[in-house]
Amino acid sequence: MRVPIEHKLGKDEVRRRLKNSDREIADQLPGGVAEVETAWPSEDRMNLAVKSMGQVIHGYVEIEDTCLIFNLDLPAALSFLKPMISAAIEKKGAKLLARPT
Repeated sequence: MRVPIEHKLGKDEVRRRLKNSDREIADQLPGGVAEVETAWPSEDRMNLAVKSMGQVIHGYVEIEDTCLIFNLDLPAALSFLKPMISAAIEKKGAKLLARPT
């Protein structure tokens, strides 16, 4: 599953915002019983593993010049959640990347 979100902030600002919010990811998930692990193998990539209800979703987020791209591998048992997960990523991602007023 791939969800791109466009931005006009520059990589440094996107990276800063993502690093400041990576611990909030679990709070955004339905049910509130998720464990999220993140790692930064490079400055423009954040790996993540979301564990909830006996399932694990692995993925990564890539920071590009004008786009933040969420890539997730959904287990077959959770494929029916794809539209809901995609919509949540788009909504929360747009909020994260919104320019300050």
